[in-house]
Amino acid sequence: MFNISKSVVAVILGGGAGTRLYPLTSNRSKPAVPIAGKYRLVDIPISNCINSDINRMFVLTQFNSASLNKHIKNTYHFSVFSSAFVDILAAEQTPDNRSWFQGTADAVRQSLRHLQQHDFEYVLILSGDQLYQMDFEEMLTKHVDDGADISIATIPVAEREAPEFGIMKTDGDHLITSFIEKPKKELLPEWVSDTGPEMAAQGRHYLASMGIYIFNRKLLFDLLLEESPDVTDFGKEVIPGSIEKYKVVSYQYDGYWTDIGHIYSFFEANIALTEDIPTFNLYDNVKTIFSRARMLPPAKISGTTLEKTLISDGCIITASRIESSIVGIRTRIGHGTTIVSSYIMGGDFYETIEEMNRAEEKGLPKIGIGDRCYIKNTIIDKNCRIGNDVRINGGSHLKDVDHALYTIKDGIVVVKKGAILPDGFVI
Repeated sequence: MFNISKSVVAVILGGGAGTRLYPLTSNRSKPAVPIAGKYRLVDIPISNCINSDINRMFVLTQFNSASLNKHIKNTYHFSVFSSAFVDILAAEQTPDNRSWFQGTADAVRQSLRHLQQHDFEYVLILSGDQLYQMDFEEMLTKHVDDGADISIATIPVAEREAPEFGIMKTDGDHLITSFIEKPKKELLPEWVSDTGPEMAAQGRHYLASMGIYIFNRKLLFDLLLEESPDVTDFGKEVIPGSIEKYKVVSYQYDGYWTDIGHIYSFFEANIALTEDIPTFNLYDNVKTIFSRARMLPPAKISGTTLEKTLISDGCIITASRIESSIVGIRTRIGHGTTIVSSYIMGGDFYETIEEMNRAEEKGLPKIGIGDRCYIKNTIIDKNCRIGNDVRINGGSHLKDVDHALYTIKDGIVVVKKGAILPDGFVI
């Protein structure tokens, strides 16, 4: 059995500008977007690595990376006697390359000079905007046992989702024989796979790439520096071009996994965490989700009916009712307010009494949510000031719009970070 901690280096891709998650990415990178009230998206792949005994990680970023840098610096501290680290590699100009990352493969290519300083046999490449709990040790063991050059984590998907992914076909030995990027619906019958009886019973007949790859070290360097020095993307170019030349193996994953690159998928994934038995388990003793340990007081709740709701540390809540919602750190919610199917991200700091009084003198609401509000199908970003008697009723009846204070996408209202909604404001 090989030593996984000494054999593997993980590379977590921070993604592009994150336009599909706008406005949550207007002032932060995708991996820094808060999730489940107290975590950041980047905590998911990092936690999966730590739980798999992979403790050398690089996070590649180039857009709005300041808050991500701060989060990682404040969160992931390892013993000085270990070789563990989580390092951020931001896009940088060098004498050899003066351009930003042009795609996933180009980002890794530009970072190889940092990777090569370490001793490892395999590179695990991960995305920074997915929600899942996966044991990479199992995938790596299978990669070694199969004698694979490249392994791709795949997940069975249904016909409705298939056109959004790279879809693969495999033989009886799980060797990938063909690959198509985001196939049109009329082509799907040609791409049906044997995904097993349980997946087939759910109508999940197509093998989709999860954007999780294992490369043998030498092959990765040869591919990106010599064989294909101009390719920019793994999914569109590197993987299809490698299938005929190398042993590319599928590792089928049947657990919960979702790509949260869109506002609607991000919203649905968060609200799903409030179910009695959620498919993504935050309460697993083994698959812990790690994040920044904040020195916050317990949440204080008075006179509020709570139904299927997650309340984070440091909240002060006197609302009337909160249901199927997530309430993030340091959130204040006033008397008589009702919140339904919403994600309140909370605040980065508490206002003092003096600051509240000064804000009131200026006619500004306190940071948080005021009295007698009604909020439904909404994401409220951090540090917002929501006045009294504000009504936000998200839903399919609303048209998509981008306003100075909020954005509406697919019926979900996203109140922008730091927005001020005065008393009586209605959406």
